[in-house]
Amino acid sequence: MYYRRKILLALLQSFGGSLTKMDLQKYLFLFNIEEDEPVYDFIPYKYGCYSFQSNQDLSTLTKYKIVEDSENYWKVIDRTNYITQLKTNDKIRLLNFHSRFNKIKGDVLLKHVYENHPYYAINSKIAEDLLTDESYKTVLNSKPKQNGFALFTIGYEGKTVEHYTNQLIKENVKVLCDIRKNPVSMKYGFSKNQLINIVENVGIKYIHFPGLGIDSNKRQELNSKEDYERLFKDYEENTLTSREIDLDKLLEIFRLNKRIALTCFEAKHTCCHRSRTSKALNAKFGKENYIIHI
Repeated sequence: MYYRRKILLALLQSFGGSLTKMDLQKYLFLFNIEEDEPVYDFIPYKYGCYSFQSNQDLSTLTKYKIVEDSENYWKVIDRTNYITQLKTNDKIRLLNFHSRFNKIKGDVLLKHVYENHPYYAINSKIAEDLLTDESYKTVLNSKPKQNGFALFTIGYEGKTVEHYTNQLIKENVKVLCDIRKNPVSMKYGFSKNQLINIVENVGIKYIHFPGLGIDSNKRQELNSKEDYERLFKDYEENTLTSREIDLDKLLEIFRLNKRIALTCFEAKHTCCHRSRTSKALNAKFGKENYIIHI
């Protein structure tokens, strides 16, 4: 079993084996944010901090009959003591965490998280009703406010979907343009429908441009810088020149929204065709260089 799932189960067991779905997310967030290397990442979602990966893990654990999923609760039904399976430091931290937070739940817990971590409340539907005017103003001030033109490129290799989405939010990206030929991924959160659900619920529009992708068969045996250069030369000379309609649509989106991101898989933009797509789009827009690779 993944160690992160043991932490998730141990946290549930430390609070009696059952928690509301809302409380579990908040406890898990507070427990993780104190770690040097958190096992889960979170995004500012509809009711504050939320980890899609933890929810996916819990769904998987229900299939193995380790956890029970009711409408509003997660409950451990496996009799294994997962607290004893934690590393010594994590076990001590968990016991200390429980002693600090075991009497804080519901709206009090939400308020604690919102007041101490206002960035994670920027998309909350209930923050304004829950907080004082002063605290809610802090939340509003935590929203990214950059408005100038910027053409971002971003890859998801080596990232959780939460970390990736936070990068977009913090740059105030308005539209995510997926330039993969086939937007499917073995990595959770990055197949098309999953990604649409996540980014559009934090206020970022998703648009797919399959015509600007590269066929997977052309990506075979890329072992050197020269191999990549040949691939991208072919992409510029054959794909981009035949996809003027897609580039013009991208240009319109850029002009209207100012802050957009082109996305594909590779971590390094130099190993991804998004570097060439952004270059072609920027050339259409004007002489100033607006490209930022994140």
